[in-house]
Amino acid sequence: MVAHRARLEADLGGAARAWLDQAVAEATAHDGRPEGQRQGPAPTWELRFAEAGRRCGTDHADAARILLLHAANAAPATLSRIYAQGTAAERRAVLHALPHLVPGPEALPMVEDALRTNDTRLVAAAVGPYAAAHLAPHDWRHAVLKCLFTGVPVDAVADLPRRARGDGELARMLGDYASERTAAGRPVPGDLQRVLSLTAPGPTAAPAAPSAPAGPVTGEQ
Repeated sequence: MVAHRARLEADLGGAARAWLDQAVAEATAHDGRPEGQRQGPAPTWELRFAEAGRRCGTDHADAARILLLHAANAAPATLSRIYAQGTAAERRAVLHALPHLVPGPEALPMVEDALRTNDTRLVAAAVGPYAAAHLAPHDWRHAVLKCLFTGVPVDAVADLPRRARGDGELARMLGDYASERTAAGRPVPGDLQRVLSLTAPGPTAAPAAPSAPAGPVTGEQ
């Protein structure tokens, strides 16, 4: 996050940098009480999270929001609430922050919700490293198909070569989708063949050569 912050600050004007410094300080200092113990209005840093687009500009809002979530060490319950109450841009930032904030599968409902939308930027954020690590095979395959349906470049799918390798079921689903498109007179997405090629099994390692019998030891060791 240090490098992330340095890059962001280098791109921001003086007023935006000053705002970001204050917002990060507020996020770092928040008391971190469990969600069930929090009373009253939302912490100040969450208000800053919401106004990041206005303060830092739309081009830098994602980066600023991710930085605030990390500074606050936001727990899954907090992330879920911010996601549920947020705009599409705020939800996208939450999805991007998941890999470093949630080590387990607790945040999958947010990923699954984003994959049900037709917002291509949300879908692209949903198929990042967190989904690669935690989505079950069936759901991950449908996430890949969702990218093809909506025109999200498959480059957005984190760890695609590893997860697709040798996946016969994904290959079958891609073939069925291509056949349906062709039968309907519609073009097949260019990325489909690329993903299909990744489903081939990886090269089988050659068996190790038998070890030669040890001969007498000669010379000094």
